[in-house]
Amino acid sequence: MAIKRGSKVDKSFSSSAMTDLMFLLLIFMLIATTLITPTNALKLDLPKSSNQLSDKKITAVSIKHDKVMDSYYYYVEDVAVAGIKGIEKELQTRLQEQKEPTVSLHCDKSVAVDEVVKVMNIAKGNGYRLILATQAE
Repeated sequence: MAIKRGSKVDKSFSSSAMTDLMFLLLIFMLIATTLITPTNALKLDLPKSSNQLSDKKITAVSIKHDKVMDSYYYYVEDVAVAGIKGIEKELQTRLQEQKEPTVSLHCDKSVAVDEVVKVMNIAKGNGYRLILATQAE
């Protein structure tokens, strides 16, 4: 009499669950990457340049021109500040412990040059390195 085993181990592999999982991960990554915003979250019309630079630790200062109200709005990173004096105070608190403090200046094309020069004077007076942000051509 031959004794038969009651259960056999099935060695086949079903990959249907794996494809579902990969599809869900793909959808998650697509949604997550579209929600990531750059350092400068403001929509500015930057001038174009063929020289592009990416530095280590940069603090962004943005000046936005409201053409309707003919006024300027100032931001350090995403934080709105009150005027040029607000920019200087915010930069001093953010950059006081850095060895080579670097400021990236983001301005609309329509921002007057004297507003840009005011920020340049703040950077020079405090010993910050200043970079003017541009768009790639």
